[in-house]
Amino acid sequence: MALKIDTFDNRSGGNSYYKAVSHPLAAEAATALLLQLRAANGVAIYDPLGYSEGFAAFYPLDGIDLRGVFVQDIQQIGDTVLGHRAQPVTDLPGFAVGAVLDTVFVMAFDADKLVDHVRHLLPAGTEVVSLDALRLPTAMLSNGKTYLDPMNFATNFAFFRDTAAHHTRIVTANYWARYGAKNITLWLRLIDKNGGVLAEWTEDVSGAAQSVIIDSRDVRSRFGLGDFTGQLFIHAIGATGHDVVKYALDLYGADGDALSCTHDANAWPADLYGGLPAPRSGEDVVLWVQNSHPCTIPAGEIGVNLMGNDTVTTIDQPVGPYATVAIRVSDVLPEAAWPQQIELRAGKHFVRPRYEITTAAKDRRMAHMNVERVDLKADPGIPELAPLMGKGYILPAPILPMDIWKSVVLPTPMSTCQTNLPVALLAIDPEGRETGRIALGNLPRDHVRMVDLKTEMTDALSAMDSFGHMELVYDFADGGDADGWLHALFRYENEATGNAAETSFGAHIFNSVLTYKNEPQSYTSRPPGLSTRLFLRLAGNLGDGYPEGGALDSMCHLIYPASTPWHARSETDIGLHDGSGAEVATTRLAIPCGGSRFWRYSEMFDDAARAKAGDGAHIIIRDTTCRLFGYHGLIHADGGFSLDHMFGF
Repeated sequence: MALKIDTFDNRSGGNSYYKAVSHPLAAEAATALLLQLRAANGVAIYDPLGYSEGFAAFYPLDGIDLRGVFVQDIQQIGDTVLGHRAQPVTDLPGFAVGAVLDTVFVMAFDADKLVDHVRHLLPAGTEVVSLDALRLPTAMLSNGKTYLDPMNFATNFAFFRDTAAHHTRIVTANYWARYGAKNITLWLRLIDKNGGVLAEWTEDVSGAAQSVIIDSRDVRSRFGLGDFTGQLFIHAIGATGHDVVKYALDLYGADGDALSCTHDANAWPADLYGGLPAPRSGEDVVLWVQNSHPCTIPAGEIGVNLMGNDTVTTIDQPVGPYATVAIRVSDVLPEAAWPQQIELRAGKHFVRPRYEITTAAKDRRMAHMNVERVDLKADPGIPELAPLMGKGYILPAPILPMDIWKSVVLPTPMSTCQTNLPVALLAIDPEGRETGRIALGNLPRDHVRMVDLKTEMTDALSAMDSFGHMELVYDFADGGDADGWLHALFRYENEATGNAAETSFGAHIFNSVLTYKNEPQSYTSRPPGLSTRLFLRLAGNLGDGYPEGGALDSMCHLIYPASTPWHARSETDIGLHDGSGAEVATTRLAIPCGGSRFWRYSEMFDDAARAKAGDGAHIIIRDTTCRLFGYHGLIHADGGFSLDHMFGF
């Protein structure tokens, strides 16, 4: 059963109440509050904001002598709340006559004003407690006047592991400074696989555009830790403009076989996730379930099923508070095989989960599942967009240099209303010329239709010089429905070594001054979003034998997708910043409309610029004339590589 709490709404955004009650420090404070309530001889709850069910989802109220629940909104009178019939708060004096009522629990933060409103209704001698007992220390608040200001809860989780063979590294920058933040401190808690605290510390990252690098080897050494696999909770104190901590996550080891990357987990747990690939022959696929909350996930509470098949296999083991459990796909769905894909029924218990694939050749890669929307329905307006919106929704992805890599795409249903996927795949050269097209038809929800471009689009690839990009678009020639939440998994394989990487994302309308609903998407204002700011992390000195420009290089594939014709060429500035955030060099790319460019750090900037930038450098990609979509990765000399889509701020 899903937790009874709202985490995110696609219209209003994230629910800061959810973050406030599930914060690890709030969980510790809740222990004392619950002990106090259990010791009381009679408790009434006053719930003016509808927070009771969400609180109880994390902190069961068993053992509390709960006498009644009272509300402010007359439309809620008579509703069942925590097993009680909700009563008007004005009935509280009469309810208390002849009854023992030690405590009134006000379900609100910043509760003083709400308490003042009803103080005359409280029985004499009654103690009042509120959610303010769970408040974070004042020093951790960006806005001390409004506790549930989203900026007070700029948080996220990250998969974090360190063993003799495998390490992790989180990389981001102080992007809050561009929104006016003056002082940014990261509060960090490392949590082990059992949910226990391994370490806790803070880092000052106040410099504008300052690099932020948290390496598991450094953390292990600093705190004298042994091997660990768990999660890192990150809280940005002093945040402005963004209430989610965005980051790139590198996984690395002694050689390129361990090299992989993914990105931030998305801080809002969902009911469903999609896009988990079933294993190929010789592969082992592990789903990492990492509890984001202070309550145990009971055995049987979450489950998996093949996409399009409602037969669910439950995970018959509990997952403790903040704990990490590895679920082997072959154990729970032994018949599942690539290119089948798997749906995860998560019940809002954890943020977007990662999965890890290892092969018989010891190659290892990690990627993430995606949020499967439950609030969408087919949109009859999308098939009618072409006269004004051209291609409409586009899902762009690289065709990496074909002398090294092969490129594969698998469309992935990503909302509960997607019973079919009417799609086509386009191959486009670097100059924006379409060289081939495959109509995939109206795919059923349980389809297994992948496209290996080298096999099925040979002529299209032959028309390209070295690289290009692909676009998955809607195609209604055979009918079908669309909801605008089109997703796919993109897999790349080094044909000489067998090393692989994969990433997934969803479609948007790109580079059109006309708007449709919230597209072209803008991250900071109303649509259309017609500019670019992307973060490109660089390898730096990533592990032993991984020097940038030596065994390891950084790569980037920038795509200029256009639903309708836009500016003929981009005006893309590639700014190289050192670890302090200072820009040390810049160069410009002119990408043809509809085209793409693939480049390496070692080729984009000369030795002098790279030396000046030093270890800990990063790149900011900026274009005020168009919206670009980017992919970044690392390339090891032995053939190992990583790839993921980029993020902006």
